[in-house]
Amino acid sequence: MKIGIFGAQQWDKSFFPSKLKSDKLSITDKPLDEDTVSDFKDIEIASVFVGSKVSAKVISKLPKLKFIATRSTGFDHIDLKAAAKKRVKVANVPFYGENTVAEHAFSLLLNLSRNIHKSYMKTLNDDYSWDGLMGFDLKGKTLGVLGAGHIGMHIVRMARGFGMKVLAYDLYPNEFLADVLHFQYSDDLDYVLKNSDIVTLHMPSLPSTFHILNKKRIALMKRGAIIINTARGDLIDTNALYDALKSGKLGGAGLDVIEGEDMLKEDSDKLKKESRERLGLLHKDHKIFHLPNVVFTPHIAFFSREALERIMQTTVDNINNFKAKKEISNLVKLN
Repeated sequence: MKIGIFGAQQWDKSFFPSKLKSDKLSITDKPLDEDTVSDFKDIEIASVFVGSKVSAKVISKLPKLKFIATRSTGFDHIDLKAAAKKRVKVANVPFYGENTVAEHAFSLLLNLSRNIHKSYMKTLNDDYSWDGLMGFDLKGKTLGVLGAGHIGMHIVRMARGFGMKVLAYDLYPNEFLADVLHFQYSDDLDYVLKNSDIVTLHMPSLPSTFHILNKKRIALMKRGAIIINTARGDLIDTNALYDALKSGKLGGAGLDVIEGEDMLKEDSDKLKKESRERLGLLHKDHKIFHLPNVVFTPHIAFFSREALERIMQTTVDNINNFKAKKEISNLVKLN
């Protein structure tokens, strides 16, 4: 079959040809979107990453498309309604990096709790004093976990290992695990925010979760609290986050994702065409990065050797199962 591999990195270019030898592959580092779709009109299968924007318009321009295999857990970059309307099946990689992302989230927290990033910058300037480097213990602190799914449960286990108390907010509580791991669920988000020293987000990007941490909710949090986000940037209102960090309401933020992060990788010519609002958001992103109480990584929470291997192999399995008309256990269903 004719397969397009979009947003391909070097490891994709090495892996997929060896695993899909009987297929005709088009492998490109470009995303699949309205700007690139015209070059790939004949593909029957598309494998994309989160940088692709598979809109209804894109799908309509791919008359032979039958299957989309996203190399990610999230699928908000794909118009599922448009795909279903054209009978295009969609599959994801749901379980590649639960521990991987959780470990990264904790690395951001430990960086902030012990001022590792500040220490590093001071020593680069030949400053070996302790000024401004006093940290705090995690033991005894309360961690609020927003989204206690597969990743969230790894976070809970790690937090309990550090001797932390855990409050979890999730639409589908697992009381058995709460009893085994000794943590507490609450269906009151405001209660979790008010009583947590650190809040970590592990939710999908949905209309219902957009800016779930906004100015009003951040105001409920303890003064000096820390936010960790390794999920999706638009879960947090960027303006509210910046103002709270700048004022000292929040003690710090560990961010692997940030609202509008896609623009950070775009060229200046394209940015000139963006609206004032989006450019303002980009400016605010840059200002946040320069705050001393912020640690930022460029969306690499998933990025471990083992996780990449799981992503690629599961994607190949999804494609092969579709080609063989076998059951695809990772099909994304339209709610």
